Amino acid sequence: MKVLFIGGTGIISSGCAPLALAKSTDLYFLNRGQSDRKTPEGIKQLNGDIRDPKSVEQAIGDHKFDAVVNWIAFTPNHIQQDIDLFRGKTGQYIFISSASAYQTPPSTLPVTESTILDNPFWEYSRNKIACEELLVDAYRKEKFPMTIVRPSHTYDQRLLPFDHGYTVVDRMRKGKPVIVHGDGTSIWILTHHTDFAKGFVPLLGNSHAIGEAYHITSDELLTWNQIYDQVAEAAGTTAIKVHVASETLAKHDPNWGPGLLGDKANSMIFDNSKIKKLAPDFTCTTPFRRGAEEIIAWYDADPTRQLLNQAHNELEDKLVNQYG
Repeated sequence: MKVLFIGGTGIISSGCAPLALAKSTDLYFLNRGQSDRKTPEGIKQLNGDIRDPKSVEQAIGDHKFDAVVNWIAFTPNHIQQDIDLFRGKTGQYIFISSASAYQTPPSTLPVTESTILDNPFWEYSRNKIACEELLVDAYRKEKFPMTIVRPSHTYDQRLLPFDHGYTVVDRMRKGKPVIVHGDGTSIWILTHHTDFAKGFVPLLGNSHAIGEAYHITSDELLTWNQIYDQVAEAAGTTAIKVHVASETLAKHDPNWGPGLLGDKANSMIFDNSKIKKLAPDFTCTTPFRRGAEEIIAWYDADPTRQLLNQAHNELEDKLVNQYG
């Protein structure tokens, strides 16, 4: 099976590529070759910029694929460009959407693929919804062979679950309080990228997935209090938590707010029965406690990775003084 990953070296795709190769997939990457992540051995590299259609046309030439996956499409114009580029050149086009596109906050849990798409808080999510609508329209009008995948919070060894990364861990290790949105009891799901791959790879070239949408997430349920505590434990310390309402945090930091109000502030539980019908081997085996250990080990292996955001540090100090 011949598959093209547009991107291929990101957080989620870097977990999927090795498994696809292990399944004897003839896997191509289309990107600019500028990532600091090592490309897996066995990948066939096509050099092109997906934001430059002419460079893509030159890169793919006469290639045709059983599946094309765009890991880095975010707006409807990205999707329309792909429809024009890959019409007649692929048996399947997979768009990586987002579980944040689901109704926010959800009126019913668990969320299924039939849950309405509606996020009034986050432009990122509304753009993903618009992308999906364009693809559904293309499927209806011309049978463009699309499949939609909605990851939730998927991570690798580099990605801490906090909006401000290692700054939060640094505060923990220095014994400083850290801000947790809400009361910390909302339920969240974190999925290791290698676990996500077990659900994703069986979709490649699968005719039963054409015209369908799937989310792929872990079944492990954690509160945000537990998430902070498990990261702190992995870092060899404890988390001194100060709880602040998400709406208040959004007022203090407009860049922080949309991702909270439009995603993390809401309890989310997903019904994964649909993906499990096509991927019977899909079982998540990396609990976040172990994933947190991987993340901290990656940061500790090279201190230059431990970048701090001084502006956020000052904001947390201010919030701690005001609400702690």
